[in-house]
Amino acid sequence: MSILIWATLFVMLVIVAFIAVRMSAKHEEQGLHDTGLAIIEFNRAFPTEAIRSLQATANGQVVFVRLHDNKAGFMRSMQRHYSCQVIQPGRVRVQSSETGKGLTVDFLDTPHQNGTFEFASPKEASEVALWLLGNYVAEPDRELPLADPTAANHR
Repeated sequence: MSILIWATLFVMLVIVAFIAVRMSAKHEEQGLHDTGLAIIEFNRAFPTEAIRSLQATANGQVVFVRLHDNKAGFMRSMQRHYSCQVIQPGRVRVQSSETGKGLTVDFLDTPHQNGTFEFASPKEASEVALWLLGNYVAEPDRELPLADPTAANHR
């Protein structure tokens, strides 16, 4: 009889372990491909920032966020939580990756977030680069200097 009880306990333990492993694998596979989850988590971290657009990397582990004031944000899946930040103007460096489908980004304030981020297409990578470069240019530098009028303008 005691062998029957031990066998039942062992089977129950195996079932619980199987369920736990399946749930853990399902959580890791999800990533940030779900844009609704990305919006909720970013707004939880920065409730006063209005999101304009999102762009996820090909593996879904990172989402770049375009904010309402032409600022940019960054969100990375860290297994059981998300690391979110608003990128301050002038505090990021961007280069194209070797594949052409990605960006190599250096965050000057948070170097542990640096990396190469691959997107599904070069178009998505260039869009994110424009967001980051738009964020990089300081507001006074956005205005074009007044040029001297040419003879063609004086008729």
